[in-house]
Amino acid sequence: MVSTVRHPGPTAGAPHGGRSRRRTAGGALAGVALTTAAWHIGPAVTWLPAFRRVLTPSLDGRGHPGHVALTFDDGPDPDSTPYFLQMLEQLSVRATFFLLGSALERHPDLGRALLAGGHELAVHGWDHERPWRPAPRRDAQEIARAVAVVERISGGRPIWYRPPYGILTAGRWSAARRSGLRPVLWSAWGHDWTQRADPVSVLSEVLAGVRGGSTVLLHDSDRVSAPGSWRAALGALPGLVHACHASGLTVGPLDEHGVGVRRPRGARARWRAAAEVAGLRSGGATETVRRTTQPADARGA
Repeated sequence: MVSTVRHPGPTAGAPHGGRSRRRTAGGALAGVALTTAAWHIGPAVTWLPAFRRVLTPSLDGRGHPGHVALTFDDGPDPDSTPYFLQMLEQLSVRATFFLLGSALERHPDLGRALLAGGHELAVHGWDHERPWRPAPRRDAQEIARAVAVVERISGGRPIWYRPPYGILTAGRWSAARRSGLRPVLWSAWGHDWTQRADPVSVLSEVLAGVRGGSTVLLHDSDRVSAPGSWRAALGALPGLVHACHASGLTVGPLDEHGVGVRRPRGARARWRAAAEVAGLRSGGATETVRRTTQPADARGA
């Protein structure tokens, strides 16, 4: 009797099994990509004011209820920063300047001028790039590089970090922490980067959100904004400072702000009441801006 050995041949299920494995591998890769993307961009939800106001008040820049922190982004810029230095000196106000490391490296004298004016230097990154693709190594290198430039100019390590566009990714957050920086965004801003902005509109936007304990964001450069838009922020400064002082608030840099201090109950209502008394919400602030931005001879000075 002859026995017949049957060799297993290709089965109908074999090709489908290969495709199934490929689909499984593809799904796993897609899952890794989605997880990486979520890790990277997830913290950027803090850009939403309502979210960080409730869940991360320190990141929102909430500080001492009797103080308003004045901050500027995107400098130093030789075409505009000197005007802010002059205006702040006239107003007897100090501020925090979030500087781009690449700009500070090109203009170290402006960094020294800021220090001589009593202002605080902080880190805004190396360049003003959007962070949509994960690049944790690059983030760490560029933030560390910016810190080194600030430290070389000022003689001390900076404290604060604000990412470009306020987009705080996981990579940037981690890099800032490794460099010993505290991330902080803002509580009120002036939309001063647009072509439509003028001193009146900027002041109106800021006063709509500012109160005791707020951190105000303005820009002392137009390098990533509409050309000449910095003039709107500059023109709004006198009105903003006068409005805060009229409401019993001091204005200064973040290092005097006490970020993380809890506001007493009713502080927001007291700010609104004081602002109404001073006429800040009913046109008084607008008139202040118009007076302070007119030429001296037009004001009768």
